Amino acid sequence: MKPDKILLDHGSGGLMSHRLVTETLLPAFDNPLLAPLHDGAVLDLGQGRVAFSTDSFVVDPIFFPGGSIGDLAVNGTVNDLAMCGAEPRFLSMGLILEEGLPFSDLERILADMKSAAGAAGVFIVTGDTKVVPRGAADKVFINTTGIGLVPAGIQVAPNRVRPGDRILLSGTLADHGMTILSQREGLGFGGPVQSDTAPLNHLVKKMLAACPDIHLLRDPTRGGLGTSLNEVACSAGVGILMEEDRIPVRGPVAGLCELLGIDPLYVANEGKLLAFVPPEAEAPLMAVMQSDPLGRDAVVIGEVLADHPGRVEMKTRIGGRRIVRMLTGEQLPRIC
Repeated sequence: MKPDKILLDHGSGGLMSHRLVTETLLPAFDNPLLAPLHDGAVLDLGQGRVAFSTDSFVVDPIFFPGGSIGDLAVNGTVNDLAMCGAEPRFLSMGLILEEGLPFSDLERILADMKSAAGAAGVFIVTGDTKVVPRGAADKVFINTTGIGLVPAGIQVAPNRVRPGDRILLSGTLADHGMTILSQREGLGFGGPVQSDTAPLNHLVKKMLAACPDIHLLRDPTRGGLGTSLNEVACSAGVGILMEEDRIPVRGPVAGLCELLGIDPLYVANEGKLLAFVPPEAEAPLMAVMQSDPLGRDAVVIGEVLADHPGRVEMKTRIGGRRIVRMLTGEQLPRIC
């Protein structure tokens, strides 16, 4: 049954978010460009293709180890464009500021956005600012929209995923989500944790140069790896098998997850990507990824199967299999 009110669960990036999009938002605006539900839309403007994507950021706290809401907003949209196979070029910036926000905080956020845009090689070219009364927002909310150019011959889309594809993960899981939680709740366990927020477009460009036939790219943000794989399995009509032993999680992050009973498969990441590639591309792509600072911990975590379409399974450390479902409920609200 559809609830009569919006719940926090609808923002989790998991099952409730999926239902909100597919049962309410998609029917309202359904069209062939929206239907793939990729990280952005790829538009043919007659003289080449562009990718177009938008995202909003409401993270709490607004400053955290490894980043801030400012660089998170730039990197998040840059990465969505990169997941479409595009070279990001231009961003817009929309600010919703709460009355009472210190000017020093705003200036720090803008400096972080400028630095992140420079690192990604994009320009912030337009924007909008609104101020709302105290209590009508929480410090600052940011929307960024971006456009990028899709090179000729590049086709990165969910419908290209095929049985036999290898699934590559660019690095460790759960760094961002657990950093936000540890800062919010004043937690620490076994050592410091730090967000992985970073622009992935330069890594993606190297990967596409080495293998233009990458079938799909996806960044496992809200809902984490488990939800992202379920979305791919459902949209592509395939089965997915991953191996627990191959999934990398840093020691302090794993300790926090274990302490709090949180599965790292469902924790948000902001500087990692998944690549679904033909078997023959596995070795050259792994070499390219591991030679880049943002891919040095890259691993092959599984493969795409023709069996059990729409289902994700994990081979456990003891040799069994368990079904990995979409995230249900809201593990960590306001992590991006």
